[in-house]
Amino acid sequence: MAAGGLELARDIDKRCRLHGSFTLRSGQVSDEYFDKYLFESDPDLLRRVVQEMVPLVPSDAELLGGLELGGVPIAALLSQLTGLPALFVRKQAKEYGTRRLAEGGDPSGRVVALVEDVITTGGAVINAARALRSLGATVTTVVCAIDRSGPGENALAAQGITTCSVLTKSLLDSVSGS
Repeated sequence: MAAGGLELARDIDKRCRLHGSFTLRSGQVSDEYFDKYLFESDPDLLRRVVQEMVPLVPSDAELLGGLELGGVPIAALLSQLTGLPALFVRKQAKEYGTRRLAEGGDPSGRVVALVEDVITTGGAVINAARALRSLGATVTTVVCAIDRSGPGENALAAQGITTCSVLTKSLLDSVSGS
């Protein structure tokens, strides 16, 4: 990893690593937590993370599917930097108005690169990929800010989804406290 990537990892770790007892989306309990909203609400850190994501977006992507909630600000900025339209993917279709699962365009027949903030087991990504595939989209990649999955924890490959991450838990662990 380039020196700029190590500096980004140090800055994210310093700003976002919290210690205590936290229940993760997966139901796992962890003594640390990467509070992604601390970098997503910081304009400088968000820009730096998203700039590192740009080369990770597959060349065949037609839409960037930001997952509710954390993937939405990342997808919006990534859309600005790549020129690809953003699609905002809900956890479930809303029950009023348009009743859509995905806002911002029709994913049918299009290649959607999912955009997520933090991945641990990949459950939210799998659910979004299944839902978009049921709408006719092709989903084979997720671009994420932090992949905190341990060996065997990320089930995305088994679902035909490649994970492209800016930072990993092991990298953040290696710079922790430095």
